[in-house]
Amino acid sequence: MENGYIHIYTGNGKGKTTAALGLSLRAVCAGKKVFFGQFVKGMKYSEVKAAEYLPNFEIEQFGRTCFIDKDPEIEDIECANVGIKECSEILEKGDYDLVVLDELTIGLFYKLFTIEDVLEMIKKKKDNIELVITGRYAPDELILIADLVTEMKEIKHYYTKGVEARKGIES
Repeated sequence: MENGYIHIYTGNGKGKTTAALGLSLRAVCAGKKVFFGQFVKGMKYSEVKAAEYLPNFEIEQFGRTCFIDKDPEIEDIECANVGIKECSEILEKGDYDLVVLDELTIGLFYKLFTIEDVLEMIKKKKDNIELVITGRYAPDELILIADLVTEMKEIKHYYTKGVEARKGIES
């Protein structure tokens, strides 16, 4: 049995979710089973359709609409906590080879759940599961337990010129 490691993709640059999706594609193409849980997100990004095209790939969103420009509502907190519970069970069961917790650190940043909740969930991870956590503002407690941490640093981005998110590229 292979040992599964913990990855964190964080930072203010673009590409954290994209990197996790790339790793998911690689895993599926190698015959592995992938669960991709998206916290905070409820919008129908293009990757939500991936399960229609990829065998052994499952994606579920644990968010409603984008609240980043305002405070989260009780429904946002409830959705996120359903996600923590479900992902905890997934990590404990061990049916997937790769589990991605997309935007988990944003959930922490907005206090949708606690770091204690997250650390307790991670403790349940079966040894063979590769775990990827994405999102800005990864706290030190997660960085400490991770085996791999990549920081995406924004140097230049076309959104500063007014370019909106484009379907298939950013959404």
